[in-house]
Amino acid sequence: MRYRALATDYDGTIAHDSGVDEPTIAALEKLRASGRTLILVTGRELAELKVVCPRLDLFEWVVSENGAQLYRPSDGQTTLLGEPPPAGFVEELKRRGVGPISVGGCIVATWEPHENTVLNVIRDLGLEMHVIFNKGAVMILPAAVNKATGLTAALERLGLSPHEVVGVGDAENDHAFLNLCEFSAAVSNALPALKDRADLTLTRDHGAGVAELIDHMLADDLAQFDGRALRHQILLGTRRNGRPVPTLQTVAQVGEDIRLNPFDNTLLIAGPKGSGKSSIASGLAERLGDHGYQYCMIDPEGDFAQAAGATVVGGVVLGQGTAQPGESKHDAVPTIDEASQVLKNPRSNLVVNLSGLPADERPAFFHKLLARLLEFRVATGRPHWILVDEAQQLFPRDWNAAALQANSKTGDGAATAGDPAKLDRLILAAVKPSDVSPAVLAQVRKVLAVGPEPHAVIDDFCADMDMPQAAGEREPLRPGEVLVFAPGERSLAAVRPTPTRSDRLRRIRRRLEGDLTGDDVFVFRGPENRLKLRAQNLNIFQQMAEGVDPETWKFHLKRHDVSQWFAQALQDDALAAETEQIEAADLPPEESLARITQLIEKSYRSVVAAAGGAKSPAAG
Repeated sequence: MRYRALATDYDGTIAHDSGVDEPTIAALEKLRASGRTLILVTGRELAELKVVCPRLDLFEWVVSENGAQLYRPSDGQTTLLGEPPPAGFVEELKRRGVGPISVGGCIVATWEPHENTVLNVIRDLGLEMHVIFNKGAVMILPAAVNKATGLTAALERLGLSPHEVVGVGDAENDHAFLNLCEFSAAVSNALPALKDRADLTLTRDHGAGVAELIDHMLADDLAQFDGRALRHQILLGTRRNGRPVPTLQTVAQVGEDIRLNPFDNTLLIAGPKGSGKSSIASGLAERLGDHGYQYCMIDPEGDFAQAAGATVVGGVVLGQGTAQPGESKHDAVPTIDEASQVLKNPRSNLVVNLSGLPADERPAFFHKLLARLLEFRVATGRPHWILVDEAQQLFPRDWNAAALQANSKTGDGAATAGDPAKLDRLILAAVKPSDVSPAVLAQVRKVLAVGPEPHAVIDDFCADMDMPQAAGEREPLRPGEVLVFAPGERSLAAVRPTPTRSDRLRRIRRRLEGDLTGDDVFVFRGPENRLKLRAQNLNIFQQMAEGVDPETWKFHLKRHDVSQWFAQALQDDALAAETEQIEAADLPPEESLARITQLIEKSYRSVVAAAGGAKSPAAG
């Protein structure tokens, strides 16, 4: 089960004229019977909601007052998630003619056209409050409180991630919580702006539309709509368009983002040791974490002991203690129970360091751990991704799914976890594809070949899978590129992987302050070839650009020397593309220099400064 909860708005969504009809209630009951959870997310105050909706018992949690209050129908537990309205606020609204006014635990509500008066009162009293609209209603809430924050609080209590939730709504105040959910839907009576942003617009209105959505969830867990929630896709890198340097009229084609569907890919990163597999895997783990997808990384040799934002269990013996994110719990041998404990928190990521185990014992431990991970995934939907380094050690050639069944904790879990088709959402790093189990390779949807002979890596994969060789020209890769192969399409693409934050910072510093040599140095020569001013990095380049005469600067711009240097020597296609546009505009020298300087500031110095200081050109 991929989607474990449905979060629904009330008025205009499941309710029509304040009431919920019997077919809609039957659909909600059917969803609950499937083992999924219902969450109500509404702008209504709890007291009136209890009057108009007698079946609040269908919902595990109710988020009321537009995110400011939580209510659990099963035991009546109520929690305010914001501050009550400030003293004198409501009185001042009334004094200025605002009415009718409704006051809840945190929310103050009225109707249009009083919104301007409300904003004036907030300003005049110096209050930290904000206004949310809902089809004519004007709701005033504490700052930073909305339906998304309320839903987040409910999910924390349920132990769920937003990535296991489907949301449905109809009005302006639903934008925030629908954007939080992995999949969003709008009933057919929803406002056009909400339909435009939803992943799916239902064909029916109000409760009938919600029943339609429930039917889709029960039929195939929304698999028929896979690929619609593009906002959640994970950036892999930028595809090269094939041209060696930027040329006029083709700037928009400099690169194309290559992304991973977060629920539909198993990825293999293959190449010799030292070729950059670990860096690519670290970058993907970083971006998975940034998007809120929980990952578990299996680290046989301790290469990921400093993974940012993850709890590390296992490793060398240096002491005892509970790991904090980014730190290691220095027990020589990790245990499956402590790994499971970390993953119970949907916001925690895990690295299991196996380096404290003898090499010949690592596969057996991994098989037991993997069986538990897949059982946990069946029960909770998490971890969303499992990353396996040195996959040729842990999924060797003779591995098969029987190892999972033999190590499964429960009979039902064994049947599910032991199905090779369930080995999805894996990121594998291996030296040679042919050293990895065919049962695992069969699930691979993308191959990233790294190192000096990437085409040989792809050929090895195709031969092992008994498929024709990949189509396309075998052009050499540029420095920093990898070869990406999609088996289903047999297509090849040269891609520059998106680096980790630390790699990106090192690269930025090198371009700003490094020492290029040979043909990578930019040389200001001028129209008569009289100058020979050598710039070994961006700092020196900018200093010299500010000092050369306008004719020299314009000469190099007309020849597109600057954009070509950015593309070839600095390997920054994005900066090269934007610079090419400036070169083509034939601007006055001082304006073109100012614009290129702004690009450098935005792309380089601001990033370094945010990370802890940067040299200015004058200090170079």
